Amino acid sequence: MNVTKFLEEKTMGKYHELAEEIVKNVGGKENINSLTHCITRLRFKLKDESIAKDEVLKNMDGVVTVMKSGGQYQVVIGNHVPAVYEEVVAIAGLSGDSEEAASGGSLFNRLIDILSGCFQPFLGALAAAGMVKGLNALLVFFNLYSNTSGTYSMLNGIGDAIFYFMPVILGYTAAKKFRLHPMVGIVIGAALCYPTIQGDALKGAFETAAGAGTAAPYNLFGLPAYETFLGIPWVGANYTSSVIPVIFIIAFAAQIQKLFKQIIPEVVQTFLVPFFVLLIALPAGFLVIGPIVSMLTDLLSSGFTALMTFSPALYGIILGFFWQVLVIFGLHWSVVPLAIMQVTQEGASQVLTGSFGASFAQTAVVLAMFFKLKDKKIKALCPPAIISGIFGVTEPAIYGVSLPKKKPFVFSMVGAAFGGLYLMVNHVTAYTMGGLGIFGVLNYINGKDASGMIHAFVSIGIASVVGFCLTFFFWKDDTVVDEEEIIIEKNSVKKENIASPVKGRVMPLKMAEDAAFAEGTLGQGVVIEPIEGKVVAPFDGTVVTLFPTKHAIGLISDNGTELLIHIGIDTVQLDGKGFEAFVKQGERVKKGQKLISFDLEGIKEAGFSTQIPVVITNTGDYLDIVEVGGNEVTTNDNLLTALI
Repeated sequence: MNVTKFLEEKTMGKYHELAEEIVKNVGGKENINSLTHCITRLRFKLKDESIAKDEVLKNMDGVVTVMKSGGQYQVVIGNHVPAVYEEVVAIAGLSGDSEEAASGGSLFNRLIDILSGCFQPFLGALAAAGMVKGLNALLVFFNLYSNTSGTYSMLNGIGDAIFYFMPVILGYTAAKKFRLHPMVGIVIGAALCYPTIQGDALKGAFETAAGAGTAAPYNLFGLPAYETFLGIPWVGANYTSSVIPVIFIIAFAAQIQKLFKQIIPEVVQTFLVPFFVLLIALPAGFLVIGPIVSMLTDLLSSGFTALMTFSPALYGIILGFFWQVLVIFGLHWSVVPLAIMQVTQEGASQVLTGSFGASFAQTAVVLAMFFKLKDKKIKALCPPAIISGIFGVTEPAIYGVSLPKKKPFVFSMVGAAFGGLYLMVNHVTAYTMGGLGIFGVLNYINGKDASGMIHAFVSIGIASVVGFCLTFFFWKDDTVVDEEEIIIEKNSVKKENIASPVKGRVMPLKMAEDAAFAEGTLGQGVVIEPIEGKVVAPFDGTVVTLFPTKHAIGLISDNGTELLIHIGIDTVQLDGKGFEAFVKQGERVKKGQKLISFDLEGIKEAGFSTQIPVVITNTGDYLDIVEVGGNEVTTNDNLLTALI
C-alpha cells in the first residue's frame, strides 16, 4: 500500500471515530442546524442545546472542552479541527460549507444575508482587482503611459476581469449559498456572459440581416424582442458585469435541483439533474428575469429624468441617497446610459452628478468602522476596501463591511445625499465620462474652467465628513467577539489540565482588585475567593519561586507551564505574618501536595483582599488558555486547561 495513502487512512480513521462521538453527543445530526469551524473549535448551531451531553464531550479524548457563546455550541478541538470538521460534515450529512440558506427574519434582513453571503467569499480578490484598476488609472494620470498602450490594456484586463465576469463568480458563490451544485452555478454564470446572447449582440445580428433601424419583430411586456425561443419572444439584455439576474436564476435553479433529486434515481443523478436544471433555469432566466430587469430600468430612467427637471436639489438628494442601492441591484444602468447619451450628443450632463459623493461617503464610513470594529476578520478587509473605494470601486466596502452591519450603510447613503445636494444646487456639470473615484473630479473640467472640479472636491469633503461622523459617533459594533480565539502557529496540540490550588469561588481574572492581574499583564488565568487557608500543588512540577513573605509562589509543571499563585492583594505588606510554607524553592512537588497555609481571617482583619489570582505567566507560549472550572471549586478540581 502507498505510504501516504496508508497514513491518510489511519488519520481519517482516528478522526472519524472522534467525529462520530461528537455528532452523537451533540444530539445527533437531527439536532444540528449548521456547523462552521475556526482555528481551534467546531462551532455548532443546535436546535436544542439542552440535548447535548456537555460532560461527556468535555471528558472525551480529543476534545479539550465545551463552551457556549453567541448562540453557538463550541467544541474545542485544537489545530486539527479542519480534519475533524470534514469528518463531522460527512457523518452528519451537512453541506461542505454548512452554509445556511437565508431563512427567518424580515425580508430586508434575508436579502442582505443573501447578498453578503454571495459576495463575501471573493471580497479579497474583488478589492485586489479594484486596486489594480486604481493603480492603472493613477499611472495614466501621471503620463507614465497612455490608455492606448499595451501596458494599460494588460493591467485593465487584470483589474476588469472580475467585474466583467461577475455572473460567473456569483454563479459559484450563490450556488453554495442556495445549495445548488457549485459547478452548475458556474455554468449558469458563464452562460449569462456568452457573447452571442447578449442583448446588443442579438439586436446587432438582427439589424445586420434586416437593416439598421428596422423595428424589432416581436415584443414582450412592451419590450422589443429580436429573437424567439420555442416561439416565445426573447427580450435580450446585457448580463456581463450584472449582479441580480444570476442570483435570482441560481435561487430558482436550486429549487429545480431539489425537485429533480426527488424524481430521478440516484444512479443517474450526476448528469441528469444538472441537465434538467440548466434546461429549465436558464431559459426561464433569459425569458423572464431579463425582461423584468429591463422594465425596472426603463421605469427608473423615466423617473430620474422627470425628477431632475422638477427639482435639481431634490434630484441630487435622492440620487445620492439611493445610488449605492441602485448599484447593488444593478439598476444604476437605468441612469448611466442617459449620462453617456447626453455627453455624446450635447457635450455635458448632470444626470450622474448627484451620485459622485457616494463612493467617498462609503469609503469614509468604512474608515470610521475600522476604528470601532471588534471582528478582526472584517477589520482586516477595511484597508483594501478603503483603497479600492478611493478609486471608485466600493463593492468590497459595501458587501464586506458596511452592508452586513446595516446602520453604517445607511449613514453612507446620508453622506452621499449631502454630497449630491451640494453639487446639484451649484449646477455642477460633467463634460466627460469614465473617471472613477478620485479621478472622477477630472470629469467636471470644462476647458480651462476648473470650478466644477473644485466643487467636486468640496463635495468629497462633505460626503466624507458626514458619513464618517455619523458612523464614528452614532454606531456601535454589537458583535460578540470570542476573545479566546487565537491563531495557531504550531504543528501539534496537547493539553495540560491545571487543578485548583485552593478551595473557593472562581471569578474571571478581570475582576481582580489589582490592575496588573485584572488587565492580564502577568498572564491569563482566574481569581479565586478562598474559603480555606490552604494552597496545594495544582500539578506535578517544581517550585521555582517562593517569596520570603510566603504570600506568593511560582511553579513550573513537568510540561513547562509556569504558574503564579498570589495569596491576597498587597499582602506583601504583612511581611509573612500569618503565612507558613511547607516546601522550599527548587523542591519537586506532586499534585495535591500542601504548599502554603495562611490565616484567612487574619488577612481580612488586616484590611487586605483575600483574592487569590492564579495566572499562567508564560501565556504567550500557548495556543489557548481555557477556563474549565465551575463557579465553586475544591482543591484538585480542574481549573484551567492550557493548549500546548
